[in-house]
Amino acid sequence: MNILKMLFGGGTSIDFAELVQNGAQIIDVRTQGEYASGHIDGSLNIPLQALENNVGKLKKDKPVITCCASGMRSGSAKGILEAQGFEVYNGGGWASLKQKI
Repeated sequence: MNILKMLFGGGTSIDFAELVQNGAQIIDVRTQGEYASGHIDGSLNIPLQALENNVGKLKKDKPVITCCASGMRSGSAKGILEAQGFEVYNGGGWASLKQKI
């Protein structure tokens, strides 16, 4: 590992495109109205407040990428899903995630 990365951070970055190619599920935790105004094709809309009651809709054998408007709600969603045993990545804001996949 590069000594500068060790000292100053900036370790490995997540390859969201590769995760999606390998079957990762994209969960958009914004409200239905926000989702309707624009989203990533193929993503599943489960608003954050409904997530715990809808984990059964997700496949535990596939990684999950959470997204929202800015990354705050998707960070909360990541914690909820990790507690349920999922492999989860916070994709942050949906618009920037869309550009990475």
